Amino acid sequence: MLPEAFLDRMRAMLGQDFQAFADSYHQGRTYGLRVNTLKISVVDFLRLAPFELEPIPWCSEGFYYLPQDEPGKHPYHDAGLYYIQEPSAMAVVPLLDPQPGELVLDLAAAPGGKATQIAALMQGCGLLIANEIDFARAKILSQNIERLAISNCIVSSARPDFLAAKFGAIFDRVLLDAPCSGEGMFRKEPETIAEWSIEQVLGCAARQRAILDSAADLVKPGGRLVYSTCTFSTEENEEVIDSFLAKHPEFSLEKTVRLWPHQVRGEGHFAAVLTKAGGRVPVPPRGKPTYPSQDELLLLQQWWDEHCFLPLPSP
Repeated sequence: MLPEAFLDRMRAMLGQDFQAFADSYHQGRTYGLRVNTLKISVVDFLRLAPFELEPIPWCSEGFYYLPQDEPGKHPYHDAGLYYIQEPSAMAVVPLLDPQPGELVLDLAAAPGGKATQIAALMQGCGLLIANEIDFARAKILSQNIERLAISNCIVSSARPDFLAAKFGAIFDRVLLDAPCSGEGMFRKEPETIAEWSIEQVLGCAARQRAILDSAADLVKPGGRLVYSTCTFSTEENEEVIDSFLAKHPEFSLEKTVRLWPHQVRGEGHFAAVLTKAGGRVPVPPRGKPTYPSQDELLLLQQWWDEHCFLPLPSP
């Protein structure tokens, strides 16, 4: 049973679309998997997969599956051939549009759905930092990065403001999939309904604004920042972006996207694409590789020892 206060807010937001929205909660949720193209092509996977699959329109590697197929229990899952991911969640990373050779940060990355999607688009070139402040969740993130055989990713567990102070504006692209009230996941995770309150929404919005300020400091001039949530509340979405733009005039809003469960085959999502002034982000050419200096290697080793889980591989 959805909270009456939540329904009243959605009724005011959606108007004549409210009934279709409410009816969607009497329908079954959707299930999705995303092919790990670092290990297998989509064509080869479709030849191999013993599941009944249907393409997800906004993700060329994404497919709906039937829950009774249980792909999470199949050996192909353990082999890292795919990642089980809610279909609407696959729409965010294409907005970030990470490129091979870039320096990319996923600021709140656990359990790893969007981070592994970013890594696949980077094709093993460049560097992805997947950060998760919760240490236990960061371990799960690390396991998923390893399972999908992602070699150009560092998993860290640090506060966003700490990362901003350490790194500064060095990242070509930053994703903040912000902690939120989770209204968009009520159909997928009904146990979270009992936790919802207006106070929770407002508390999440305050935290999101603080994290987004740190994210802004990490984006290089000309870089891209994508802010996303899995909630419907304007306080956590449009109002967060409005206050951010008022505080950070160096950023411009390119677009916002909302996904509704009564309009698409997926759960609720919001995303905003922001660009930092200073010119376009250059895509590094694929040529002769360059190597870090000894001082740079030392700095990396110090940072790795402090924030990462696995020993730094030998060069």
